[in-house]
Amino acid sequence: MSVVLTAEARRNRRTGLLVGSIALAMLGLGYASVPLYRMFCQATGFNGTTQRATAAQAAGVKATLRPITVRFDANVAPNLPWVFKPEQVTQDGRIGERKMAFFTAKNTSDHAIIGRAVFNVTPEQTGAYFHKIQCFCFNEQRLEPGQEVRMPVIYYVDPAMLDDANARDTPEITLSYTFLEAAGTAGTATVVKAAKPLDRIASAR
Repeated sequence: MSVVLTAEARRNRRTGLLVGSIALAMLGLGYASVPLYRMFCQATGFNGTTQRATAAQAAGVKATLRPITVRFDANVAPNLPWVFKPEQVTQDGRIGERKMAFFTAKNTSDHAIIGRAVFNVTPEQTGAYFHKIQCFCFNEQRLEPGQEVRMPVIYYVDPAMLDDANARDTPEITLSYTFLEAAGTAGTATVVKAAKPLDRIASAR
């Protein structure tokens, strides 16, 4: 037996379908907003987000005579039982010059933990010009109980910063990292080893 819907019932059904479609669209935008925001930050340096460069890109950058000092800051989340610190507090160099710095991290707990590093630079306007070629922050890091590792970051400051009136007079940039415990620390996530052989690292200088 067919059911004949009244005009009011048809309107209610259309309204329900419309509301449902809007809810699904909003849900989709919510999931997309995080990667879109990340892409925007990486493209513009917004909020001190640094850039990522390949070795080939870095090879085409010429060092200038303009000096720049990079200060290193290391932090851990309150619930992460790691000791994390830079081996050098500051590093002097020239804009456009490739430099390498080291950080150490130690797991002081009695179980393996996977950590991930979030980062930014200050002043914020220098984020668009701070390029990392290699960094422990590109991958999650798994440390066994009591394990201590030495982790490199290879970077340069883009000479294009000298053409930016808001950034060119910056004498010092602070690169700040904070390690957080990654989701599923007890799982079997595949991660890159925290420290690469030093002979391979040295070849990137």
